[in-house]
Amino acid sequence: MGFIEQLLAIARNTFFECVRQPISLVILIASVLLVLVSNPLSAFTLSDDQRMFIDLGLSTVFMSGVVLAALLGTAVVDRELSNRTVLMVVSKPVARATFVLGKYVGLTLALFAVTIVPAITFLLVEVHGVMQTAATPYRWPTIIFGVSGVLLTIGIATWCNYFYNKSFASITALLGGPLLFIAYILSMFFDANWETIRMENKLRIDLIIAILLMFLSLGIISAISVAVSTRLGQVLTMGITLAILMLGLLSDWIFARRIQALEQLISVRETAQGSSFGIDHIILYGYKAGYAILPNFQVFWLVDAVNQNQSIPMSYITLVVLYAAVMTISALAVAVALFQSREVG
Repeated sequence: MGFIEQLLAIARNTFFECVRQPISLVILIASVLLVLVSNPLSAFTLSDDQRMFIDLGLSTVFMSGVVLAALLGTAVVDRELSNRTVLMVVSKPVARATFVLGKYVGLTLALFAVTIVPAITFLLVEVHGVMQTAATPYRWPTIIFGVSGVLLTIGIATWCNYFYNKSFASITALLGGPLLFIAYILSMFFDANWETIRMENKLRIDLIIAILLMFLSLGIISAISVAVSTRLGQVLTMGITLAILMLGLLSDWIFARRIQALEQLISVRETAQGSSFGIDHIILYGYKAGYAILPNFQVFWLVDAVNQNQSIPMSYITLVVLYAAVMTISALAVAVALFQSREVG
């Protein structure tokens, strides 16, 4: 088998192993329910109800992806090492780098397959709109299409589980996203009275872009969890992954403001005393190094731009995609380097 065949084989096994996990189904159901509950909760703001729903909905989708990435990513390599099943792979002509990359690809695809379900549920509820008052009419086309997608997913998953002994969780994850996406598309063609409307009236490209960029950040988190799990157990891996996430969300506060303050201080000092290299320069370079190494997850969070109806420039999207690619490749390079020297026997 060539590199691509080996990579796809490992990724496929990892994907189905992840989506079959009961925790995947639990998080999928919990996140969908939380997104639905966000609609009535947003009505208590007295104003800006839709903005509050977008905040709650996107936060729910993101946190469900983070928790799932931490739980699945911590076990995807550690379980193989603990059970010694990794010996069956690396003893064959399969490079360790191929093993790590295959694990990452399978984990990330499983993560996206599960997280896309609450994400599309969020888009469906956004099309429906927040129930601001008791007199606000229900948007029945959205409700009927959405509920039909859910019931069809559950029905097919139950049928396959009962008659063909297929995993209920995996079928639900695989079918939930596509069927709800069809429901989302259909719901945008009808208003509350079943009158046909133009799809553009309800299509929110900015929300879709925000979700896609959020998924890029989940890909980085998956790469980090895989890298850490090559050396540490599940508990430590989960703790370190979540710690890096929290630090990454606070990256601007931890590093950027200090970098700006030091640059201003050095500029004023050089203007008054002339150019000179001192301890402030060393501290500044240290902050810049930390700012460059630690993933800045704030760049993927576009809720403020969405709520303020600001356009998202294509140049910004391109830079964020490149930034995500660099961070993901860097984390995977560390994962491969750590696993190369890991004793698996």
